[in-house]
Amino acid sequence: MEIVAFSVASAVLIALGIVLTRFGLRGLGPIRGGSISVPTSAVMFLALSPVTVDFANWNSHAALIFGAAGLIYPAAVTLLTFASNQRLGPNLTAAMGNLTPLFAIALAMLLLDEWPHPTQAAGVAVVMTGLFMVTTAQMGGLPRGALWLLGIPLAAAFLRGAAQPLVKVGLQDWPNAFAAALLSYIVSGVVIWIVRLIRNAPPLPFDLAAHLWFALVGVVNGLALVAMYAALARGPVAVVAPIVASYPLITMGMAWLMHGREPLSLRAILGMVISVAGVILVLRG
Repeated sequence: MEIVAFSVASAVLIALGIVLTRFGLRGLGPIRGGSISVPTSAVMFLALSPVTVDFANWNSHAALIFGAAGLIYPAAVTLLTFASNQRLGPNLTAAMGNLTPLFAIALAMLLLDEWPHPTQAAGVAVVMTGLFMVTTAQMGGLPRGALWLLGIPLAAAFLRGAAQPLVKVGLQDWPNAFAAALLSYIVSGVVIWIVRLIRNAPPLPFDLAAHLWFALVGVVNGLALVAMYAALARGPVAVVAPIVASYPLITMGMAWLMHGREPLSLRAILGMVISVAGVILVLRG
């Protein structure tokens, strides 16, 4: 099924982007990194637009929705994710994304009147249970006084979830995932540069490696976004959101391979198994 393929591809690419971000953050902060990665994505989609975007079918209503979505995703989500990655690491940052399906499905019910089937609802609950176990397994080393930091990835999860039904409203009028990604990233690029200029941070020595890492992150995140939008154009949020939300499981495996993390705990592994079972239930629904 195309919807499953695109959703899985999005989850894999989101996980890869989170893990690669860790390399870039060694030389640049979250805002500087975002001001490189997001415009890189925008330029990529702009270069591809002559062959990917059907401008002949331009729909102003959908274009406004895609632009509005760009104010929160990827702009705000990227900054929050990078900041969380810097303070909490890739595993916990990804694991806190477990609430994204709840936000996405709840808003889809309000905006699109998309109500999940009972089996899908049960699958979402199972996915959430498994991801919650994974999340709590990663919180053991978090100091008590630093619990407020969890609000950063939590806010990112809410905004990521809110963007999905919002974009799907636009895709109903203009079903072109590349158009949605292009307009979202153009707006996001402008927003992030405004934030960077307002902060007026002192100049730093140019770090070529960090710039290249964030450029690569921009390409990966851009492809993740268009894959998710392609899935949303083909199926309901209740199916797409839980599959895309499985990216924390992939992130942990990638982080272990790339950063040499400690072996996962039994609780985390059990949570992964439960999450996969939940995704299967969602697909059966």
